[in-house]
Amino acid sequence: MSDITDDDDHRLEALGYKPSFRREFSNLATISFAFSIMGLCSSIATTLNTPLLLGGPTSVTWCWLLGSCMCFTLGSSIAEIVSAFPTCGGLYTASAQLCPKSHRAIVGWIVGWLNILGQVAGISSTEFGLANMIWGAVSLSSPTFQLTQGKTVGLFAGLLIVHGLLNSVATRYLAFATRGFVFVNLGTTVVIIIVLLATTPRSEMHSATYVFGSEGIINQTGGWNNGIAFLLGLLSVQWTMTDYDATAHISEEVRRAAYAGTPAAIFIAVIGTGILGWLLNVVLMVCSGPIENLPGISGSAFLQIMALRMGTPAALFLWSFVCLTAFFVAQTALQACSRTVYAFSRDHGFPDNGYFGHIASSTRTPLRAIWLTTILAIVPGFLDLASPIAANAIFALTAIALDLSYIIPIFLRRLYANHPDVNFRPGPFYMGPGLLGWAANVTCISWTLFVCVIFSLPTVFPVTKINMNYASVITVGVVFLSGVWYVLSAHRHYHGPTSNLDAETRARYGLEAVQPDSSSTSEKEKDRVLVSLNST
Repeated sequence: MSDITDDDDHRLEALGYKPSFRREFSNLATISFAFSIMGLCSSIATTLNTPLLLGGPTSVTWCWLLGSCMCFTLGSSIAEIVSAFPTCGGLYTASAQLCPKSHRAIVGWIVGWLNILGQVAGISSTEFGLANMIWGAVSLSSPTFQLTQGKTVGLFAGLLIVHGLLNSVATRYLAFATRGFVFVNLGTTVVIIIVLLATTPRSEMHSATYVFGSEGIINQTGGWNNGIAFLLGLLSVQWTMTDYDATAHISEEVRRAAYAGTPAAIFIAVIGTGILGWLLNVVLMVCSGPIENLPGISGSAFLQIMALRMGTPAALFLWSFVCLTAFFVAQTALQACSRTVYAFSRDHGFPDNGYFGHIASSTRTPLRAIWLTTILAIVPGFLDLASPIAANAIFALTAIALDLSYIIPIFLRRLYANHPDVNFRPGPFYMGPGLLGWAANVTCISWTLFVCVIFSLPTVFPVTKINMNYASVITVGVVFLSGVWYVLSAHRHYHGPTSNLDAETRARYGLEAVQPDSSSTSEKEKDRVLVSLNST
């Protein structure tokens, strides 16, 4: 065990960073973490209303299948890069290593802010969805209950504080708890599929034409044609199957990080979520009943379908496990995002003099970054006080910001493959220089740009300031403002990912004193170290 930890730490030092965390995450805990952050049944429950009530059952089933296949190409491309750069900065750190020295600071800056924006929006949307799921259960059990926006936002903020407290414990406790997440997640999904099929009379099951064909295209957007209404259903799968690099953000806490911490966890989670998620969506549509009765009093089409088929008591019992799964998603998402904030502060991306890049000696976790992340995640939830429809933009914002931060390093790796400042050394997972890698990279970049356009569209007509989709406005606004900040001030303190090793260790690995990515770095020495590690 100590030899494995030593190899991981040596690999991290060769990339320019001092090991600061305890490596408590085993293979099972890491894979469970990857599954947990996708959520599966809870993520589908949170987003099912969008494809079903805008495009109909056909949008639900086909968009999931199409989107999950495309997400696999993105997951593969991400796994290849993060396997080579197993640091808690994830693709943010990798991006700065995959472009010429003169571009590294601005590239790291843009990718860092996009990634943080997407992760914060992901935490906020997950917690917001969980709050609505809980109040939906209350509304179903007590039809006279009056839900207000204040109650939703209050519960949302309270849940975030709880998750901040839970993330403040030592890594070994987080790893221990995470190991069980995957079994609750997958077990709940399988049980719901079985119970729905067992409790739905065959005569009331919808036909294949309704679930897969033209009969199931039910356009309720109020203005878009059937094609756009159908494509709006991609939000569910793209929001569910995002944050692929989450395991990278905890890679400094993972054993065999370049192996279990990236490709294995990402592959198993993406494939498992894609297949089981599609089966769950198909079963839900088969058993959904009349669409005009959805989303019902609970406000959740998923919960209403369960209550219709298995009765309210049984539905609420299983719903409690769906909510528990969503609770796990928020827990893991907050942990991953706090590590990114820690890494960005460690590299002087904030004007905090590294204040949030601090590891608490009592827990060996970044407590300051955890609570900054918690506070930041509360802010988007207040959109609900202005407009519940506008608040839904944080779901699209998550997918847009995160996926854009993913394709930038993938694009840079190909664009600057032969540049003298860039020396990409593949990790244990590598698709090779041939057609397979190129096909996956080109496909995922093209697909991401396409869905970003779709997710920027308003979902209902007529468009007003109340129901406008603000996802693209927020994304562009953050990138623009961060760019202005960089030009006016931040360039003075941020120079890209920066080594925090002491002088002796830097000298041993041939790293420059200020920036580990400098062209004066002794690549021969770093190659020798990494080749040695790969052979162990």
